[in-house]
Amino acid sequence: MADIQYSSKLHFGPTSNDVHEGIDLARLRSDRAARLRAVLKAQGIPAMLVTGAENVRYAVGFWWSEFQLQAAYALFFADHDPVVFAPAGSYHQMPDQAPWIPHWRIARSWMGGTVMEGAAADEAKLFAAGIVTELAERGLTGEPLAVSEFDNRAIEALRSSGVEVRPGLPLLMEASRLKTPDEISCLKMVASISTSGFMAAVDSLRPGVLQSKVAKDVKRATEDAGAEFGASKVMAGPLAFERGISGSDRRIEYGDLAYVLTCGTSFLGYTACLYRQFVVGRKPTAEETSWYTELRDRMDAVIGELRPGRTTADAAAHFAPASKFGYRDEAELLTIEYAHGIGLVNVGSRFVHYNYPIINRQWSLQYPEEIEAGMVIAIEGIEGVHRKAGVRTESMVVVTENGPELIDHFPRDEIIVAGSF
Repeated sequence: MADIQYSSKLHFGPTSNDVHEGIDLARLRSDRAARLRAVLKAQGIPAMLVTGAENVRYAVGFWWSEFQLQAAYALFFADHDPVVFAPAGSYHQMPDQAPWIPHWRIARSWMGGTVMEGAAADEAKLFAAGIVTELAERGLTGEPLAVSEFDNRAIEALRSSGVEVRPGLPLLMEASRLKTPDEISCLKMVASISTSGFMAAVDSLRPGVLQSKVAKDVKRATEDAGAEFGASKVMAGPLAFERGISGSDRRIEYGDLAYVLTCGTSFLGYTACLYRQFVVGRKPTAEETSWYTELRDRMDAVIGELRPGRTTADAAAHFAPASKFGYRDEAELLTIEYAHGIGLVNVGSRFVHYNYPIINRQWSLQYPEEIEAGMVIAIEGIEGVHRKAGVRTESMVVVTENGPELIDHFPRDEIIVAGSF
């Protein structure tokens, strides 16, 4: 087994007080904004229009419960204060609660196209006119505007209004590639919160219990521990290989291998992506132990490459090839045997917030990226036999100047026995 280093544990909890220096929220917001401004200036783009609740949160520190994409958005500038276009309710409630945002406007939305065509077309014109007005007031008429996560109707409305639209998502992703110290603390916190979920699984994984019941217990435990949102899934027995995250709600049986995930559990918007492996009511067999040892050692080899000066190709070389599982295409392992950055920025309002880099044999060997200090990366893999059983694990790592450090401290070295009696 590789010598895996753990990151220092947090000395504070999820709540703020006046006697501990924990996560500095003002610094968290200002440091994120500074990174985004630097990226815009490097590209010669003076403004970005961004939607998606977590993406707006990254840029300006405003968040709303995102029931509809594009219900709110922000205009972020390289050299001016931002403008938030807030949805009804937030527009009236939030300005005095978020005084660091000086400019508020009501958002224009066509509810994802669920309104009549004529109404949607009119609303899109009002949307574009509002953006054009803000750009003109800052002397940016005719300058390029980076746009991220808007639909085609929004893009066309802006272009019809004379705005030069540039792709914004790559800039947003680049800004969030490296995490600030407070962002790393947020990710450490959500990893720590996940511990409460895994401990709940130890108690809840018992013969005769539904998988959904265990997942609910895990979710509730993370929320009680301070998660902004709790999330969990449980896969056991013959559903555990290959990984099927949308399988039927089967009953846990004595002797099942079961893996539990807390992926999507969040703290200040930063999501966990963690799996732990359990066996129900007995010790693991020699075969199961062999599967897990092989898997853990393989993941440790990947983790060992996550250090400055290495590349994603160096790390991807340690993942199992598709042929190991009898597959023909590396795409058959995408999201199963791979690694991914994780943070706040969220593409397409997904449950788990994938960031740069994505590491796998599908493309990293041919298109390598540099590993940099400040990245936070989740590493995951699987072993097992189809319709028999399987094992899975995932850990989160922060890349430091001295190499990778695990930020999740819950045991990962062996299969955990649960539901013993």
